[in-house]
Parts: sequence; structure tokens; C-alpha cells
Amino acid sequence: MKKIIQLLIIAGITLASVCCGGHSANRENPVNDSVITNAQLLFIEATQGYTLVRITDPWQDNAVLHTYVLVPADSVLPGNLPEGTVIRTPLRRAIVYSSVHTSLMKELGAFGALKGVTDLQFFTDSAVIAGAESGAITDCGSSMNPNVEKVIETEPDAILLSPYQDATYGQITKLNIPIVECADYMETTPLGRAEWIKFYGILFNKEKEANEIYDNVVKNYNRLKAEAQQAANAPKVLTETVISNVWNVPGGNSYMAQIIRDAGGKYPWSADTHTGSLSLDFNQVLAEAQDADVWLIKSFNIHTYDDLLGAYPLNAEFKAFKERKIFACDTNESRLFEEFPFHPERLLSDYQLIFSGRTEGLNFFKPLK
Repeated sequence: MKKIIQLLIIAGITLASVCCGGHSANRENPVNDSVITNAQLLFIEATQGYTLVRITDPWQDNAVLHTYVLVPADSVLPGNLPEGTVIRTPLRRAIVYSSVHTSLMKELGAFGALKGVTDLQFFTDSAVIAGAESGAITDCGSSMNPNVEKVIETEPDAILLSPYQDATYGQITKLNIPIVECADYMETTPLGRAEWIKFYGILFNKEKEANEIYDNVVKNYNRLKAEAQQAANAPKVLTETVISNVWNVPGGNSYMAQIIRDAGGKYPWSADTHTGSLSLDFNQVLAEAQDADVWLIKSFNIHTYDDLLGAYPLNAEFKAFKERKIFACDTNESRLFEEFPFHPERLLSDYQLIFSGRTEGLNFFKPLK
């Protein structure tokens, strides 16, 4: 649950700001004009002297959430820049709100640029914890109300956070520090979200690494998807559990529902058009999915069938409970939330294995005991 909370504590709408740092670095493998192929909210265009990045507002039709103008720090600032938040690249000092993005920095080889985090108590990565203990990484307090003094002391080139609708960033908007709105989680397809790695690759001068990672993700995802579509059977799949009389399931047009379908499963709410979650009651779920062949649960406190029964006795009414076809991901132990946003092929692999009746080689899920 702590990881879920940490990932949901994200901030909102920004004010434009300008940062002209003095770090020197050469950009390698600059992107082409049509670099984005799957992401719907992200546009990247490389031009002479700078890279233009535009993020579409996921909550307002035909609106732009933020425009960034990325300029290499070792070049003279062009005089004809378009309107937007100017960021000098690569980022050498960054404050990051989410463990999703600190994990990505580590994979890109840019972890050394991590100088501050918020909500430190929700981080489980040993490198982040060790950095905080040694003083190399600053604990900047709560993501909802960061410690302004700590932020200033960190001297960040930029602050990376995830926006949400109608939110404000508070005092940090007055510090003239670029705020990078990481709206990747609002993408509606697995490969679309993963493609945001290209944006982060440019920010940290790791474009080559980012492109190679993404190309491998696409290749492996499409291979697993093609294999899954050849399966003889398509099991009906139920997800999550009822908590405080509410059962949140992925909307039919969400990327989580898409992964289930791509893995060869039948999703009860596929006809639904929502990209977020659906908040249902127990009887609504029972009516649609009582006959589900497989049940997938992400939880920090459900490890056995007795746990599930104790949480809600009527859980025993589902076919998957009776036939012992329930799989759980321990969110306190697993790195699911850190990995799958930019590696959806790993979650797809788990689902494909489970749907075909195999339990060896799972990345995140285990059969419920």
C-alpha cells in the first residue's frame, strides 16, 4: 500500500519558468522530427540549436499542458526560441517526486543526477535510501508541500513530478526552477507510456540508451503479444479486490486492460470506454466476473486464500477462488510499480504465463497460497 500511495501523491498545474545553467556537455544521437510513434500526449521535434517538447493536456481537449525548449548547456542560448520553459540539458541536479522516475534514471545511467526526492518514506530502493543517509540525496519533505528551504539548498536544474487535474504546486512555482510535468501515467497504451523514456533520455543526455531500451521493449512486447494471440483459450480475467465497499477495476480503455487483452485474456469491462479506474461495488463485480477463470490481485496484505476470505467472506463466491486460480503481487516486496511503466513487456510476460497455466518465470505475481 505504501508504494501505491507514493505513486499517487503527485502534483498539478505549473507556471512557466526559465533555467540557464552553466554545465557543459555534448548531446549525442539527437532525435529526429518524428521520434514519437506510440505516445499520444508527447511531441518531440529536434531543430537547429534546441529540441521542442510539447505535452498535450490529458484533461482538456485541444489544449497544451506544457511546452519545453531543451537547449544543450554547452551552446549559446539561441535568440529565436519559441515560447516555453527553457531547460538546459543535460540535467546534472534533479529533484524527483516518484520512485518510478528514479528507477528509470538508474536504468539510463543518470542516477548520479538525483539530488533530492519527496516522500522519502515511501522509497524502498536501497540506492535512494543510502543516498539520503549519506546526504548525497536531500529529503525535500512532502510532495504536497515540499520544504522550500531544502529545495533551494539542493540547487536543482529541474524538478520532475507527475501532474494531476486542477492541482497546484505551491511555493516551488516561485523559485524559477523548471518543473517537468511527467504526464506519462496518463497515456492509454502500454507502449505509449513506455515511450516517454525518450523524453527523459534527452533531459539527461542519455538518448542513445533510451532509444535502445525502448526499441527492445517494443520488440519484446510485440513478440509476446503475437504469441499470446495464438493461444487456444482466452481466460476471463478479474483484477483487484473490494476495499471499504469499493472495488476499483481498470477502465476498458486503460492500458492495464490493454495488457490483459494483449496477453490473451478476456476482460469483463472491455466495452467500457474509460481510461482510468471504475469504482464498483461488490455485487456489480460479482455479476460481471463471478465466472472469471483467473483473478489477479495487487496488495500488500493478501498472501493466502485465508487472507482473502478474511478480508471479505463473499470472495469465496468467485470461480477463480473455488478453483484456486488466484495470483497475487506483494506490493511491499515487488518492484512492479517501479518497473512496469517503462517495461510493460515484463507485466505482459507474467500475464501470458499465468493465462497459459504456467507459474515459472513470473516477474511480479505468485500463486496465492
